[in-house]
Order: sequence, then C-alpha cells, then structure tokens
Amino acid sequence: MGVYRIISVTICAFIAFPTLTVAAKKIQHDAEYYVVQTQHAEQWAAEDDELDKRLKALRDKYGNPPNIVHIMWDDNGIGEFGNKLFNKIRGYNTPKINALAKEGATFARMYTEPSCTPSRAAALTGRLPIRCGMFKVLFPPDGMGLPGEEVTIAEVLSKAGYATAFYGKAHQGDIKESYPHNQGFDEANASLYNQAGPTWWNELGEAAGATVGWSKDTWDKEYALDQNFRPYDYVMAIEAKKGDKVAKEWAVPSIESYNRLHSHIEKKSMEFIQKNAKSKEPFYLAYWPNLPVRPPAKLPGETWSTSSANWYAEAVEDLDKSVGKVIDELKRLGIAENTLVIAMADNGPMEETAPVGPWSIFRGGKGSFLEGGIRVTAWAWWPGVIEPDTVIGDIIHISDLFTTFARLGGGMKYIPTDRVIDGIDQTALLINGDTHGRRDYNIVYSGPMLAAITKQQFKRHFIGDRPGLVGKGFFNLYWDPREEHGMMQELLWAWGNFELMKERHEKLIEKYPNTPPRHGDPLGGIERISR
Repeated sequence: MGVYRIISVTICAFIAFPTLTVAAKKIQHDAEYYVVQTQHAEQWAAEDDELDKRLKALRDKYGNPPNIVHIMWDDNGIGEFGNKLFNKIRGYNTPKINALAKEGATFARMYTEPSCTPSRAAALTGRLPIRCGMFKVLFPPDGMGLPGEEVTIAEVLSKAGYATAFYGKAHQGDIKESYPHNQGFDEANASLYNQAGPTWWNELGEAAGATVGWSKDTWDKEYALDQNFRPYDYVMAIEAKKGDKVAKEWAVPSIESYNRLHSHIEKKSMEFIQKNAKSKEPFYLAYWPNLPVRPPAKLPGETWSTSSANWYAEAVEDLDKSVGKVIDELKRLGIAENTLVIAMADNGPMEETAPVGPWSIFRGGKGSFLEGGIRVTAWAWWPGVIEPDTVIGDIIHISDLFTTFARLGGGMKYIPTDRVIDGIDQTALLINGDTHGRRDYNIVYSGPMLAAITKQQFKRHFIGDRPGLVGKGFFNLYWDPREEHGMMQELLWAWGNFELMKERHEKLIEKYPNTPPRHGDPLGGIERISR
C-alpha cells in the first residue's frame, strides 16, 4: 500500500469523523465506517433522499411507520432450513420458514456474535458487546448483566411512539437493571439464561448423557462438602411491565416449565400483535423463542414424527410452526404490508451436540470466530416493500438492526451520540436490495479478545497469529468459505491494511472506553415463587 493511501485513510479515520460527530451531533460509528462513508457520501445522500420519500409515502398510506417484529432463535447455521433441499438432507420439514424465504429476502452474509449473550446485547444496543461488558455467555447464578445506562432499541422506539414487548430468551443477565422491563420494554416475559437448565439439567438429561453429575445420587458421598454447588434453585424466567419495581418469577427450572413457557410467550406475542393492530399504533416485538433446544430424550408418552427422529429435528419443526403463527397472524390482521419481520439465528450451531444437533456448511460453531460461529441464516420479510425470493450478498451485522429499526421508526434522534454505535443504517439494503449495503467489514471478538476482521471477501485471524510476523491466518472467503487454507504469501498485500483497521478500531476505544462487566446482586428485584 502506497504512502498516499496510508495518509489518506489515516486522515479519514482520525480527523474527518470526529469533526463530523462534534459539529453535527451525529451518531458516532466505528472508524472503519468513515473510511467507506467518505468514498460514497454523495451517492448515499441522494439515495437517502429517495428512501425518505418512499418511507413518507408508506407512512401516509398506512398512517404509521412500519411495525417491526424481530424473531430470533438459538444455534442454527446456514444450510439448516429455508429450502426443501436442506430439509431433505437434514430429515425434517420447515414449510413456514421456507415460505418466508420465498416471500422475502435471504441474507447470505448476516453476521452475529459467536454466542448467545453477546449477539443479543448487540441486537438490543447496536454496539459490539465488548463495549458494554457483555462478551461472555451467562449461566446461573452469574450476578452480572446489561448495564442500565445502555440505550436499547426498545427505549429508542418507545420515544418514537412505539409500543414495545419482549417475549422469549433475553439472556442479558440476572441483575435488576438488565431485565427487559427495565431496559425500555413496555411488557416482557424474559428467560434470564439459556435452555440448558430446564432441558438438560435433570434426571432425563442425565439418563440421556447430556448432563453428568447433576442428580443427587451421583454426588461423591464422601468428599462433596459443598451442598450448594449445583444451581438447583435459580430463576428460569420473569414477567413484568415497564415501571414495575418487582418482577414475578414466572417459571422454575424444569422440563414442564420449559414447555409451558414456550406456549405462554407464543400466546403473549400474539396478544401483543392483536392488541396493537386493533389500536392502530406502531409496535416493536422482540420474539426470541427458547428454540430449537428441547429435552434430549423422549418425554413419557411422546412420539417423534420427523425422519431424523431426534430432539433437535423435533425442536426445529416446533420453531417452524411458531414462526408461521406470527406470519399468518400478521396476514390475518391485514397489517403484513406495514410490518417488517426479521427472522434469524443468534449464532452458529453448538458443535458439542453433534451429530444430533445443529449443523452448518461452514467450519466452526457456537463460540468460534470462524464463519460457522458467526454467519447465520436470516431473512427479511416485508410484503410490497422487500423484493420476494431474492438473495442479498452484502455484509450485514446484527448490530445494524438497531440503527435500521430506529431509522424506519423515526427514532434516529433518540440514538445516543456519546458512545460508539457499531450498527449501521441498512435501510437502503432492505428497500433497494442487493448491492445497496453500507458495510463491507466485520470486526469479530472472541470473549474480550479481538479475534478476526473481515473486509470485503477477505478475512484475517488475529488469534493464533505469530506476534511480529504475518502468519497464515489470511483467507479469501469466496475461494475458501470454510477457512481451511490460509494464504500468507498470496495475501501479503493485505497485512498492512488489516493492521491499520485494527489500529483505528483500538484507537477509538481509547476515546470511548469500553464499559467493564457490570456486576450486582443476582436475582435482585424478583418476587420468588414459594418452593
């Protein structure tokens, strides 16, 4: 890379964007956005003018900005469902999600974070989870969670006049400030942790080999002195409304509670949609079902109907039915044409459940910075607006949903400007389709460590690299999507550019420091059910 190129990029990153931010009180994005934005400013401004006209016309037609429904589930890789071919390969059927894909747009490069808690934090805040201390998966009893000063999309859209609800797996911590009803949602039933407890941490799970050492009769009878080591008495889910000082424990950890909880949040989501369709007020629903995870063995009297005949296949079909109920209800109520639905997984498959569980065409899985951990199946559905049966090849990150939802809902002015917002407004990508994205990069953390950076079709691994010397962690994702053949010599030209990207990203952290993990009293502010 020439000297002029280095100077020009450095100027863009360290001089231009702080000036814009201070002078115009604009959203502060990460450094790499401005490197791209300065090259396309005029084109994007013209496109935004046209988008504003289109959105105004839609608002005039329907009387409100669009309703927004974000459906997100667990641990699912690209190639698991969305079409009949992979249904047959995997031995189950997903007709409702297949229809959703046919009627909407499929994202070929939707990126998330490597695991549940970080991905969900990114969706809620529009920020890389490292920035708010939410970079690890939470298990009971953790005593940490999403800081109260984080501004969620529920808070942004509430200020813009939306009714907001959260139903499903939040996984954002077990301290009071992290509960969804304390983070801007009007109403919520939220699972504080993941599904491992109610589905696997029990005698059935132990009998199936999914859990070891849980039952009391498996304890070491002579040397197990601590009788409280196993977290038997944790809170599975809470229910509350905005302003409630105390949340009610809704479910205790058990298979029965898990099954009852799914039916309940599905019902509550439908009621929320129906209520707001009747009131003709815009709404935002985060419906994040505790699927497709379920008990690892058959329940008494249960039969399995899938060709695959395992717990995962059964859970996938349950998920498909649940997604279908949402779409069918939007159509029945006559509000589909003014509703955007994003349906997606939160991260890649949990490889530890192989060969029964989820799977991906990519290498790596949940917890990994490889494509298999962070590149997920995802669709956008908005009848009459999003071109049906299309595939989008642009890079999009889960944090982009925060800013895009804010733009669609008229809430951009409520996004804070005193911190870095990683989410980029991708309204143009949704409405104008393929090649209209505004991101060509992705910064990947593994826990607290910067693990990799993707730029266009190229990716560099920083974890595992040789300090002070370029290693083989360079990949062309078009040639080698499974990241199996590192290309040191062929991609030496990219070494300096990736180093500059990393340097610019880390330099901005000095100006806007990351918030450390927020700790507090676990399960504070919850009215417990008597045991």
